[in-house]
Amino acid sequence: MKPYQGPVIDPHHHLWDLTMDRHPWLRRKPDVDGEMVFGSIAAIQRDYGVEDYLADAAGHNIVATVHIDAGWADEFPLEESGWLSGLDKRQGVARRLVAHVPLDGPDAERWLETEAANPDVVGIRDIVSWHPDPPKSFARRQGLMSDPVWRAGLTQMTRLGLTFDLMLFPWQMNEAVGLAADHPETLFILNHCGSPADRSPHGMALWRAGLRELAHADNVLIKISDLVAYDNHWTLDSLRPVVEHCLDCFGSRRSMFASDFPVAGLHASFGEIYDAFHTFTATLSTDEQRDLFFTTANRTYRMDLGVDGNPLE
Repeated sequence: MKPYQGPVIDPHHHLWDLTMDRHPWLRRKPDVDGEMVFGSIAAIQRDYGVEDYLADAAGHNIVATVHIDAGWADEFPLEESGWLSGLDKRQGVARRLVAHVPLDGPDAERWLETEAANPDVVGIRDIVSWHPDPPKSFARRQGLMSDPVWRAGLTQMTRLGLTFDLMLFPWQMNEAVGLAADHPETLFILNHCGSPADRSPHGMALWRAGLRELAHADNVLIKISDLVAYDNHWTLDSLRPVVEHCLDCFGSRRSMFASDFPVAGLHASFGEIYDAFHTFTATLSTDEQRDLFFTTANRTYRMDLGVDGNPLE
């Protein structure tokens, strides 16, 4: 088979304007606060807008994207979606949005209803990735997926027709298996291959087993994204087994490729990431390749694009 040459949807990236002072995690001083699980973020502590994204993605036939919440401060709810909805979307960047709502918050129901009323918003992300080393943890506390109040927020979100982007670490996958089973009506999209952060033989075995178990739930999909975050000295040979295991567990109909730019740009260029995707899938069928680069994201995030990548009338 030939490498895929059709239209591409990037279903996971971020934009920010640091002059707005809305992203606490981007204020971090690694020498004081400690490095995050994917290392120093110094190179992305700068504005990153539509034109920056388009420059990085040039030449890769990106016809539309999904913006995923970028760690906007909880003190300013709903602002990020409003800001993004006001951006120039003529080139498809941030065509759809996955917003952040703390599902256990006292105003979760009202915020979810407001986000759902925005035609650009198709999903919610409330990161549950907890790490015992605080600088490496993304979640505000441990055990969110098992909390009854948080789960009630998830149920409300599902009633409103929104999907849930699930970002966790492999040691939380058993908890996620229970969550997916208890919420069969919720469509979960697992971020970043399930974040295989522990690259030791034990850590990777835990990731492989957890991913296999989670894939048994039909209501869970996967984003094959930011492979380089936890493999900073990557090679194609080191990335390939991760991609192949994701595809073996989920198949192309439940998988999608994504950039996670600019975060992935800490360790690879946009071109290197998508060239790797093309290399790894060159032997797949045309339909399988199209699933991974376009169709799964188009269906999951209600992009409303035709097979040619143009908006449906």
